[in-house]
Amino acid sequence: MDNLRVPGPTPLPDEVLKTINRQMINHRSPEFQQIQGSVITDLQKLFQTKNDVFLLTGSGTGGLEAGVVNTMSSGDKVLSVSIGVFGDRFGAIAKKFGAEVTPLSFEWGQAADPDEVAKALKAEPGIKTVLVTHNETSTGVTNDLKAISAVVKEADKLLVVDAISSLGSIDLPVDDWNIDIAITGSQKGWMVPPGLAMVSISQKGWQAFAEATMPRFYWDFGKAKSYLERGQTPWTPAVSVVYGLEISLKMMLKEGLTNIFARHARVAQAAREGIKSLGLPLFAEASHASNTVTSVAASEGLDTKKMLKIMREEEHVVIAGGQQKLDGKIFRLGHLGWVTEKDIEIVISALKKVLPRAGFKGG
Repeated sequence: MDNLRVPGPTPLPDEVLKTINRQMINHRSPEFQQIQGSVITDLQKLFQTKNDVFLLTGSGTGGLEAGVVNTMSSGDKVLSVSIGVFGDRFGAIAKKFGAEVTPLSFEWGQAADPDEVAKALKAEPGIKTVLVTHNETSTGVTNDLKAISAVVKEADKLLVVDAISSLGSIDLPVDDWNIDIAITGSQKGWMVPPGLAMVSISQKGWQAFAEATMPRFYWDFGKAKSYLERGQTPWTPAVSVVYGLEISLKMMLKEGLTNIFARHARVAQAAREGIKSLGLPLFAEASHASNTVTSVAASEGLDTKKMLKIMREEEHVVIAGGQQKLDGKIFRLGHLGWVTEKDIEIVISALKKVLPRAGFKGG
């Protein structure tokens, strides 16, 4: 079996694997109502929120689209804070639906500067909404969301956050940080297969929903809320993934949020130290390096595509390459969800053997 160490999908614990193989049930039945109720209650604890939380059947990108169309109208002025591929995608979704998007982009590998966010908001007082990615998996950088939220809220703007690869792995207290819409995906730190986006909506988010006129049908928070009141989803849910999520959430609550965050920090530190021990440079800004994915700069003749191929085919270790303008220039090691330091040791050991065969002359 491959050692899957990409930023998502992530490996599944045995308990989850067994559970998702259960036979189907009627998604309008009292049994599913009980399962979903348990899942929602546990998600609120792990989101650290008293806000409404919904399950949406789709990928994380579907969750991002839902966050846009439920809170905005065509012509709304939006500030899109981006530090990589997924930050750019968030802004592109809003633009596609007719928002007037002002991009605030930072050099890939660096975090967003909250002071620059504040300046951008002062420069365009008509901005209604700020889009930001908490943890950018394309570059391995985590934004200082607490500080960004503070300046956004000082300016009294709606804050919509892509927390797909952070929630459940990196501390993000939704209520304490005044996050209006928080979006995450099942295949990341939640230890279940792809297929679910999970979102929380604040009271300010509901106020924006009441005014929003962008077209929506499948991604309708109003429908999600009305169906949840009777223990259902508006559309057919990913039943097997919900089975698994009920189990994984219990596992996470048993471990405890503080312990989960500490484990991810330890594993990330092991990954960074291991990479440096091989003579490879880290790509992400050190002060904001992600605890869920480590990005590594290619150097000393390293052919990343050749390295990834040998790692996958001969060492059965699967890691990720760079995206878009970083293709061939970096590689990425995912360490979120069901992961320990031992998993990282295996990756580093394999890299040590493979790097010279892929042209690396350092070390």
